Amino acid sequence: MNRTPAEDRAHWERTADRLLLAVRPYATEEHALIDLPGVPSHNGVTSDGLEGFARTFLLAGFRLAGAGGDDPHDIAGWYARGLAAGTDPASPERWPTFAECNQAKVEAASIALALHETRPWIWDRLADRVRQRVLDWLAPMVGDPMPGNNWIWFQGVTEAFARTVGGRWRQQDLDRVIALTDGWYTGDGWYSDGLTGGEHRNVDHYNGWAMHLYPLWFCRVLGDAAPRGLLDRYRARLRRFLADQRLLIGANGSPLVQGRSLTYRYAALAPLWTGALFDATPLAPGETRALANRMLGHFTDHGAVDERGLLTLGWHRPYRGVLQVYSGPASPYWASKGFIGLALPPDHPVWTEEETRLPVERGDFTRSLPAPGWLVSGTAADGVVRVVNHGGDHTDPARPHADDPCYARFAYSTHTAPETPGDPTVPRGSAHADPLDNAVVLLDAAGRASHRRPATRLSLDGATAVSRSRAHWPEDATWDPFGGPDTTYRLGPWITVGSALRGSVEVRAVRVDPAPGDPGGGHVLRIGGWALAVDPDSVPGTRDGARVVGADGLVSVVVGARQLPRASVVAGTDSNALGTTSATPVVETAGPVAHGTLHIALVHLGGSDPTALPRVATRAEDTTLVADAIWPDGVRDTIRLPAPDPAYDPWRDQHRA
Repeated sequence: MNRTPAEDRAHWERTADRLLLAVRPYATEEHALIDLPGVPSHNGVTSDGLEGFARTFLLAGFRLAGAGGDDPHDIAGWYARGLAAGTDPASPERWPTFAECNQAKVEAASIALALHETRPWIWDRLADRVRQRVLDWLAPMVGDPMPGNNWIWFQGVTEAFARTVGGRWRQQDLDRVIALTDGWYTGDGWYSDGLTGGEHRNVDHYNGWAMHLYPLWFCRVLGDAAPRGLLDRYRARLRRFLADQRLLIGANGSPLVQGRSLTYRYAALAPLWTGALFDATPLAPGETRALANRMLGHFTDHGAVDERGLLTLGWHRPYRGVLQVYSGPASPYWASKGFIGLALPPDHPVWTEEETRLPVERGDFTRSLPAPGWLVSGTAADGVVRVVNHGGDHTDPARPHADDPCYARFAYSTHTAPETPGDPTVPRGSAHADPLDNAVVLLDAAGRASHRRPATRLSLDGATAVSRSRAHWPEDATWDPFGGPDTTYRLGPWITVGSALRGSVEVRAVRVDPAPGDPGGGHVLRIGGWALAVDPDSVPGTRDGARVVGADGLVSVVVGARQLPRASVVAGTDSNALGTTSATPVVETAGPVAHGTLHIALVHLGGSDPTALPRVATRAEDTTLVADAIWPDGVRDTIRLPAPDPAYDPWRDQHRA
């Protein structure tokens, strides 16, 4: 639908109002808790009720601030009533303390930000005793050690707000937050959300909706009391990040389906709006709004909001396979961060200038992003943005780990979702979580697929990247889907994978080498392509080769270009966030994989079958295996797969007989 700029803002305001009004029937009598229907999180129903209040209050805060206090739905009065009851120790609706519930610390930050943004209409009008109770509830945040990830910013913004209104705060806490964040900065605008095993391996949407948002709001809350130069430092980092993030949104309006907490959906817009609000963006105002409008439409048009007007737990449809144990019925309302644009005044250029085309609509592009370890390709003909992942995998490199499909796959896109079978909030059998799509695995005698994490990046240069991992298999009958320390593993060979990405095609080269303590076992090598949601009545069979046509017309193909003669399709049921039925093309070796040799697959995702595939020539340079990809336009990419050091054994103490 074509709207004028003024109509765009009105549309966003109406959308926000509908979301806010839809939750009111589920509120307790005094509004302190919003108990939305659905399966509780592991934090419990009281925590979930606080989450319902805090996350919708954040949306209310942006809505009220941008309207200059104009409040036809009594947002201020409705939430002020909840603040009074939630902080009253004698109220049956009281909020859990931080000692009773860790999750309350997360929600405190949303409450603090909303109170800051609505100060003239809510905080300044609260009774003195209520203001003091709010500060008393926030006070135990002071001195809390906090986990070493984005959680430190819940402390940072909460204490910053308390400092501005006469509450408790501690300079040591604020200094620690700033110092840790600087240590997590990986360069080029990207953060690791904390360190895993001392390394920058944690890359996902938290870059935008936490690691960039909170530091800038911290400065906004503190105002002149913020450390000198800090605001400029954070603005420069966000500006650089947005130069990359603008490329990672498809023409369909979808962000990458990668990482955890995907059910926050619109929250992926937080850094775009924040860049506009803080003058920290390289984007033209019309591009910011175009990206935001497209993403808002993408989710609202695909079932993110149900018939009651409530945000559902899932991506498009309700789907528990992309959830975490902390996901409760109100969790999706971190989507409130996607409405930051409403805090901008109506006459801001982002609301008045004409929209522009999205970057992927303007032409094809290929990029390498060294900070996350990604190769990126966008194609204008189909609007797809793809990343090939040889970087972070959100795991400790010191031990084997089960693969989280939202981190460990070799590729992600704006038009596909990884296979995520089952419900991660309950135990499940390892056989149901075998890596499949965009995975390079070894199949053992029982047909079980190996896992990848942790992987070590070996190189990223131009349009090529290489990483290595050691194949391993979970041995428990049931196991932690996040690969917790109680899971044990059987270790196998080294797998070195190199990629060259241009347009719709990735050249994926693989070598397998023996590792210390590996008894061998005649493993079959399998390479999976892109999983697509498909029409349940037209699931492709093995006779179709390694080719799938999705319900939306996208085509996923894998071609075994060298030593991968077997082609087939693996069907899935209720294992994909984009549809109830899915299918993944795969290619395999004819028998046990030969060690120390090159195996090559061509992996395609696009709006049609590939019109021309690259030629691949292979050679050896001493112990390094080399694949030269010659693309149809004559461009050549060289992938070098070095042999592993035969003596290298980082998991010496974890071998199992």
